[in-house]
Amino acid sequence: MSTIHTSANIAAITDDSFERDVLEHDKPVLVDFWAAWCPPCRMIAPVLAQIADERAASLTIRTIDTDENPAAMRDYQVMSLPTLILFRDGKPVQAFIGARSKSRLLTELDAALGK
Repeated sequence: MSTIHTSANIAAITDDSFERDVLEHDKPVLVDFWAAWCPPCRMIAPVLAQIADERAASLTIRTIDTDENPAAMRDYQVMSLPTLILFRDGKPVQAFIGARSKSRLLTELDAALGK
């Protein structure tokens, strides 16, 4: 399984582990739907790594390679990459489509989480 993320706080997941690693998780999970051929996915990877390190106590970040795991992409109707979906209590609360700056993503995440 390939990855472009460089934080120890970001783990790659699969279609098979999605339920356990995301839906049954005890804190909010931001899932990064990405692909190796996607330039904007590579652009947002360092932003996600920084956020994963800074918010490790309150937010889990997971990545899923959509080429290797098409079921989750289909189940959550991901049409563009990168797509980030924030899950809370096993349910998707908000999707963020496309690369964005760290400050913009943090603002959007905080708003979605009610902070």
